[in-house]
Amino acid sequence: MALIVSAGDSKTYTPAPAGVHQAVCVDVIDKGILEVTYAGKTKKQHKISLAWQIEELRDDLKRYVVYKRYTASLNEKATLRKDLESWRGRAFTREEEMAFDVESVIGANGLINIQHNTKDGQTYANVVSIMPLAKGMVKLASTDYVREKDRAETPSADTSQALTEDDIPFMWLVPFVLPALFAAHVIFA
Repeated sequence: MALIVSAGDSKTYTPAPAGVHQAVCVDVIDKGILEVTYAGKTKKQHKISLAWQIEELRDDLKRYVVYKRYTASLNEKATLRKDLESWRGRAFTREEEMAFDVESVIGANGLINIQHNTKDGQTYANVVSIMPLAKGMVKLASTDYVREKDRAETPSADTSQALTEDDIPFMWLVPFVLPALFAAHVIFA
C-alpha cells in the first residue's frame, strides 16, 4: 500500500493588513480537546476559534478572514472572557458567566486590532484586541462565508478505505467473463 506525501501547497499567503478594522464575527469553531504546552507544561484543554471578516479585500476580491484561538473558558483570567467583555463593553453577569452561548456573537460587529507577527519567515495576522463599534457606525454584514461546520467535507487521502477485490461482489468472475466479452466483440464487430 502506498503512502503519498508532499511538500505541501506552494501558494503564497497574504495576511490581513495590520491596524484597526471594522469586523463582523462569522464563525465560532469548536477545535475540541487539544494538547497544549505552555511554560514547559503540557495539558489538555478545550479550544475554540472565533473568525471575523473585515471589509478589506484580498487579491481575489474576497474579504480577509482572521481567526483567534481561545481556551473555552469564562474564568476571570481567561482571554476569551477578557476579549468578550471588551467587545461587549460590559462585564458578564453571574448568570451569563455560568452559561454563555459563544455562538451568539456570530453576526456581531466590532473593531479589531490586527498585529503582524513573523514566525519561521512567515508573517501572520493576529487579532490582539476587540472593541465595540463606535456609536453611529454602520454595521458590516458578512459576505461569501460558509461556517466551517457547514462546509462539505473534502475527500481525504486516507487509503485505509481503498477498495479491494473482496469489496466488489462477484469479482472472482472477471477472469472468466472478460475473455468471453472480448470474443463476442470480435465476432459481432
